[in-house]
Amino acid sequence: MPTTSGCPWARSRCVRTACLRGWHHDGRWPGEAGLETGSQDVRVSRVNDSDQTNRPPESHRGGLTLRRSRLPTDTHDQMLLDSRGPVDWVHTDPWRVLRIQSEFVEGFSALAELGPAISVFGSARTPTDDPQYALAEELGERLVGAGYAVITGGGPGIMEAANKGASAAGGTSVGLGIELPFEQGLNDYVDLGVDFRYFFARKTMFVKYAQGFVVFPGGFGTLDELFEALTLVQTGKVTTFPIVLVGTAYWGGLMDWLRSTLAAEKKISPVDLELLTVTDSLDETIDVIITAGSARRAREREAVATTAADAE
Repeated sequence: MPTTSGCPWARSRCVRTACLRGWHHDGRWPGEAGLETGSQDVRVSRVNDSDQTNRPPESHRGGLTLRRSRLPTDTHDQMLLDSRGPVDWVHTDPWRVLRIQSEFVEGFSALAELGPAISVFGSARTPTDDPQYALAEELGERLVGAGYAVITGGGPGIMEAANKGASAAGGTSVGLGIELPFEQGLNDYVDLGVDFRYFFARKTMFVKYAQGFVVFPGGFGTLDELFEALTLVQTGKVTTFPIVLVGTAYWGGLMDWLRSTLAAEKKISPVDLELLTVTDSLDETIDVIITAGSARRAREREAVATTAADAE
């Protein structure tokens, strides 16, 4: 993979994307031949370093950037799930399946060689002067020190902080973006970025290529990812997958409700609460992740040994 050394945009952070759009980044300008890595064309889009607060809202559709009167009013998820329109949707869904398939192929291709990684979630609205921002940045650094890449949703707030820490530590900083009515784009600290139209394709990447979740205070999107992971662990779809909630004051009310309502009314088993670790300590967070990783590797070695013994 070519590097960004000698790039005319050396002062800017550049984002490798797997969405087959953007600028070539092999020292050649647009219009010249693209890079090839195996069979996949990898292109790099420039992240603007200028103050983005004055930029108009924008949306991306394939290689198109749409602004002002050209902004679409619907996202691809809306068009897929909306049942109110005319019946001609029957004729468009088969083609939409191919687009969905392409998102999985692009995600798998981009992340297949990522190595051990941890997904970090939290509010996009967390300001840079919030103590949680500094904590997420430190976590990104420490995860890299422990041998993990950092995966986030690629947005601002907690996501930006974790990407910033991982990038500063020289690790792999991944951002999985999503098409929204008013996009904010990938933050400047994402080194490997993949854009998605559909939430379910993006969610698959968060779980498939991570060895655990760390969840900071956040809103509906954060809760969505949290309970998705909990369901997968509870049902055995993924194993040895630690989930750490950072912020005892923030998550305490949720834990009380899970214990006093769901568990008390036998909607979940009391042991299900043990799937979560709630802490304010990054030391404990890292310990939980490393311990789970060691257990997973031990089980994998045992499985290999058992298979070899059965083959004999």
